[in-house]
Amino acid sequence: MSGACPAAGVEYLAEVHGGAAASSVFLGGVVAPTRRLALRWLRRQAHRLADALDPDPRTTRLPPGALRPVVRPAEHAPSQLRLWAADPAYGEETVDRLATGFPYRFTAREGGAWYQLTARPLLIPRNTSVRRRDGDGRASFLNRGDTRDPAERTP
Repeated sequence: MSGACPAAGVEYLAEVHGGAAASSVFLGGVVAPTRRLALRWLRRQAHRLADALDPDPRTTRLPPGALRPVVRPAEHAPSQLRLWAADPAYGEETVDRLATGFPYRFTAREGGAWYQLTARPLLIPRNTSVRRRDGDGRASFLNRGDTRDPAERTP
């Protein structure tokens, strides 16, 4: 038997980071119960980032003249993020990679800046004991796999 901890289930950690050469910023994260929900969250974040970086003048509530057209560089992070979110092939690649137990990462770049969408499986150990204190300060151990009311459990 391997030294791996037997798992009762898998959840998925999805995160968004942004940064430049010398810095990185955590922009959000979620633990999703399924691969598809992690993918859905990442797609929403891709749209959120793209809209924040490159708002559509027809849908934003900005004063007239606040946005001006510019020449797009070859690397355009908002376009990369929108393409990733809309392309079903990227979605299937993400879900397939997570299903095999591997992490997934997509990075959009523009100049020195980057925006990264990541997801990875989290194994949930089965039958682990959790120590907690009751109202009187006494320590007790709970079995995470045991869903019965504490009063119904026998010592």
